[in-house]
Amino acid sequence: MKAIVVRAIDQKYNLEFSEVADPILRPDHCLVKIKAAALNRRDYWISVGKYPGIKDGVILGSDGCGEVMEGDPAWIGKTVLINPNINWGDNPEHQSAQYSILGTPENGTFAEYLVIPTNRLVEKPKHLSDTEAAAFPLAALTAYRAVFRKAGIQRNQKILVTGVGGGVSQFACAFALALGAEVYVTSSSDTKLTRMIEMGATGGFNYGNPEWVKEAGGKVNKFDAIIDSAGGNAINDYLRLIQPGGHIVVYGSTTGKTEGLDLFRLFWSQASIVGSTMGNDEEFTSMIAFISQHQIKPIVDSVHPFAQGIEAIQQMGTSSQFGKVVLEM
Repeated sequence: MKAIVVRAIDQKYNLEFSEVADPILRPDHCLVKIKAAALNRRDYWISVGKYPGIKDGVILGSDGCGEVMEGDPAWIGKTVLINPNINWGDNPEHQSAQYSILGTPENGTFAEYLVIPTNRLVEKPKHLSDTEAAAFPLAALTAYRAVFRKAGIQRNQKILVTGVGGGVSQFACAFALALGAEVYVTSSSDTKLTRMIEMGATGGFNYGNPEWVKEAGGKVNKFDAIIDSAGGNAINDYLRLIQPGGHIVVYGSTTGKTEGLDLFRLFWSQASIVGSTMGNDEEFTSMIAFISQHQIKPIVDSVHPFAQGIEAIQQMGTSSQFGKVVLEM
């Protein structure tokens, strides 16, 4: 079968679109014919060697939608989404020490076929096409946990979602809007801000403007929750904008470490800075139900033939996309 494979030899990393052996069906597993698979930022970082646990010869890809071909008779013929969690563990509050994500170090979805444990399968929501459905698993699960478990967002609360060009931030907006929250966003692109406002956000702020925090404070005053992927020194800006007792949920650190954290503002505001990543299996199942209930669809930036997948992954390095990038088999 065709697959996108990582080559990691002597600290040199690249990708190959090549023929690999068909996967072998195992007990308690199903064989899924992949119909569509979505890219995530981690695929790009793996391709350039900046991700832990990279193995030579592994098949990339965490997100996939496909048809069950073999395995449990109850699943054969069904179109499914694949839960990318591997070994979350028994504690719903955090992942286990053995946790990993499909697509490194385990073979992932950038292949024509995948053998996957049957308990990783969830039926595709009927309102979604295969391409749309493939956009959800990893990014949406990260957003779902941040919005529901970590931020505890409620109707009519004021929420700030940062860096709104990416998939996780856009799903966080979609979930918060479905809950009836008042959503604001940040981006370095006025075009992306405008598009999110057209899609339901109340307002947006360009963080390239040195006065954006003052602007946000004047327009909104304080936010009940802030959901962030940047980290870095922006955390101190968020502490100026968070309501007393509010939650700053951080699921990434694209701008690095925070220097000189304003501890006085943190403890005096009674605010919480909360870490979050991915989500447990129960959250994955409830997320799919929530998506179906509210008929949520993803923002898809572009769709590419599977054979052009390496070029699509490399393009992610420019951060020019708005929404998810999907490969069709």
